[in-house]
Amino acid sequence: MLNSHRFRTALIALAALTGLAFAGPARADSGAISFSIIKAGFVIGGSAGSGVLNFHGRSYPISIGGISYGFTFGASETRFRGTVSNIFRPSDVAGVYAAAGAGVALGPGAQALVLTNEKGAVLTISGRSIGAIVAADLNGMVVTIR
Repeated sequence: MLNSHRFRTALIALAALTGLAFAGPARADSGAISFSIIKAGFVIGGSAGSGVLNFHGRSYPISIGGISYGFTFGASETRFRGTVSNIFRPSDVAGVYAAAGAGVALGPGAQALVLTNEKGAVLTISGRSIGAIVAADLNGMVVTIR
């Protein structure tokens, strides 16, 4: 009877190990994102906006907020579109994204960014700016799911 118990235990352990061997790592996914940001400032700047994340056939409203410090003067609106990758669920998009940048937008202008948050989500976006702003600043952007 003791041998029967050991055999059963060994068989269960072997089945568990076999299952682990054939199971692949959890795969991250990606989604489409679009949002609009209005930025204005004089030395210290602020930005706010909203948009939508499309993930697995569902739409999730998002809010954007941020602050910048450095040489900033003027105001602009930028409409971004792109992808967010390396996410497992919509809440992985939420977080703080940081960037350092310099630029000038006088009238229509194009921008492209790749940003990462603390959860590893990678935001790859491009957009068109409208307005007049000159900036050489450090930016922080906070994305929240509403």
